[in-house]
Amino acid sequence: MAISVKLEAFEGPLDLLLHLIEKNKVDIYDIPIVEITEQYLDYIKQMETEDMNVMSEFLVMAATLLDIKCRMLLPKEVNEEGEEEDPRAELVQKLLEYKMCKYMSMELRDRQVDAARNLYREQLLPDEVSAYRPPVNYEQLLGDMTLSKLHEIFKSVVRKQEDKIDPIRSQYGKIEKEEIDMDLKTLYVEAYAREHKSFSFRKLLEKQKSKAEIIVTFLIILELMKTGKIYIAQENIFDDIMITSNVA
Repeated sequence: MAISVKLEAFEGPLDLLLHLIEKNKVDIYDIPIVEITEQYLDYIKQMETEDMNVMSEFLVMAATLLDIKCRMLLPKEVNEEGEEEDPRAELVQKLLEYKMCKYMSMELRDRQVDAARNLYREQLLPDEVSAYRPPVNYEQLLGDMTLSKLHEIFKSVVRKQEDKIDPIRSQYGKIEKEEIDMDLKTLYVEAYAREHKSFSFRKLLEKQKSKAEIIVTFLIILELMKTGKIYIAQENIFDDIMITSNVA
């Protein structure tokens, strides 16, 4: 008659390894890899699960343990600093990190359970107590303050506020950002140049409605000069600039 054995459920291969280490009371920094590997494989043989994803994780760890077991039988490798490398070092580091996370989760779970036991009574006060406000003694509050002293304080505060106002900039009013569509302005200048063929640069600028439009128009004229669509000429230094258009 077969005896059924109920195995403990582990959250993953690291959880199983940590259980075997604690069960055998061995030093996590000096794992007896042969003994732990044999116990791990025995557990794998007794596992019954239809979830291949879960089973594959345990099998990958089994392969890792066998690999470490084989490397332990070979001469130890030496790193660049001349120290012997322990094949178990990477596994030990993973176990330590998992152990820390596991204990932290247990601590958080205990705190959650303890917090659920805390009950706070709602504050219940009579309406007359909640509405009570201590009386204010205005004579004691003002002390030796008189109406004339209050007026002087008020005037000094107003004076300080007025000193903060810039007498020049305060007259500028509200400065608003002017949005100009560069593409539409380019089409306008090209149409103007196509229509007039030869025209005064000053007159073109005088037709603009704002400083921003003048600047944008000037930039467009420079771009048209660069592409060869217009040519400019000026006989003397202070004479008006004349523009000749090649815009088709």
